[in-house]
Amino acid sequence: MSEEPLFRVVRGTPTAEEVAAIVGALFSLAPTAPPARPARSRWRESALPGARPRWR
Repeated sequence: MSEEPLFRVVRGTPTAEEVAAIVGALFSLAPTAPPARPARSRWRESALPGARPRWR
C-alpha cells in the first residue's frame, strides 16, 4: 500500500479502543446516500388528491 494514511497519531500511544473510537467518529461524519424512494403504483397515485382518472 503506497497510499498515505488519512490521519496519523502525532503524540502519545493510543490504545486499540481509542483508535477504534476515533475511526468510528470519523465514519459517522461521512456523508451517506439518501434513502431510495419506494416505487409508487398507479393505483396509489390515482387515490391522491387532484389525480385524474386514468382508467377510462
